[in-house]
Amino acid sequence: MPTTSSAFDKKYAAFLFDMDGTLINSTAAAERVWARWAEEQGLDVKTFLPTMHGARAVDTVRRLGLPGVDPETEATKITDAEILDVEGIVPLPGAAEFLKALPPEKWTIVTSSPLELAKRRLAAAGIPVPDNLVTAEDVKVGKPNPDCYLLAARKLGVDAKDCLVFEDAVPGILAGDAAGADVMVITATHKHPIETAHTTIHDYQDLHTQVDQEGRLFLKRTVDA
Repeated sequence: MPTTSSAFDKKYAAFLFDMDGTLINSTAAAERVWARWAEEQGLDVKTFLPTMHGARAVDTVRRLGLPGVDPETEATKITDAEILDVEGIVPLPGAAEFLKALPPEKWTIVTSSPLELAKRRLAAAGIPVPDNLVTAEDVKVGKPNPDCYLLAARKLGVDAKDCLVFEDAVPGILAGDAAGADVMVITATHKHPIETAHTTIHDYQDLHTQVDQEGRLFLKRTVDA
């Protein structure tokens, strides 16, 4: 169940970040590629595009159940096109500075993107690739299944229930919940308001982290909300 307590009132062993829409804004690039693919499949692009965020490409294609369409093959084509198109990809305001200030062993990225696409987009946005990056290839079942966040926590040597997950999309929010973590919802790329009991922030501009004597992380606002 979603937590109703504020992430600003707790301390955490580690932070786990989604990538697209959470640390970087890749919406325009992703939607260019997916719109072309949707048109080729005869889908209503305007209706389809809001549904493709936050999940692995193969899971998105599989969910559509299109006759004669192999999800693995189509996902590979889509990913290849996305790797080529990184125009306009930028970090969310304050994201790069926020990550730079974190102890490197206390955070990682958990993305539904395949490894090569993740590396390409992070490079385009000027975001470092963490040592314990978790990508689409690392799990058999993607978000909203919690396996990706459980794996990330294990890689960092902590319990997922002792982590704060940063997410923007419903599949990732549900994955964080299912992993037992607290969730912070990032709204910078939202075109419509999201209803959630979780703590929300627009971006990272007024956010910073402190570390206590036991090495636990806690959030502070630069300017009181």
